[in-house]
Amino acid sequence: MSTIPQLSHFGIFVRDIDAMTRFYTRVFGLHLTDEGVGANFKCQLNFLSGSPTQHHQLVLAGGRPADAPSTVMQMSFKVAAIDDLRRVRASALAEGAAKMRAMNHGNALSIYFEDLEANTIEVYLDTPWYVPQPHGDPLDLEQPDERIWAETEAACRADPGFHPVQDWAARFGTGAGNIR
Repeated sequence: MSTIPQLSHFGIFVRDIDAMTRFYTRVFGLHLTDEGVGANFKCQLNFLSGSPTQHHQLVLAGGRPADAPSTVMQMSFKVAAIDDLRRVRASALAEGAAKMRAMNHGNALSIYFEDLEANTIEVYLDTPWYVPQPHGDPLDLEQPDERIWAETEAACRADPGFHPVQDWAARFGTGAGNIR
């Protein structure tokens, strides 16, 4: 039985590989697993991972020109709890992140920010609800968790496209085209 390819890791070109390695290891707890000049990519490569079962989840490649803008729409990191969003927000800001904002997508609670080289990063946690995307309400992480969860559920249930996430996942598994 064949399977579809699964997204496994991501690589980005960076200007300052040492600064970016420090940023991602400090903010996300990633570990530098290997480094060196590539045989195919003739640049410095730093391999980072937060999992003992994946050699690398993020590859930083040196050589991005100083005047080259980021072409990264977003890189997303998943967390398990609202407190994780708060912790990453504080750590990212302390390490120099810019343009911090929080958003409630209904199906996920997210923070977005730019890393040291203006690559957009999302950190999110899933909710048990589905609403059609794009969907974005303000998210105030200063509120208690219980209030955030209650407001999220109420907003989701008020959306005409609302479904429990397991219903959406069941339709996804049928191979139906548009699964909304």
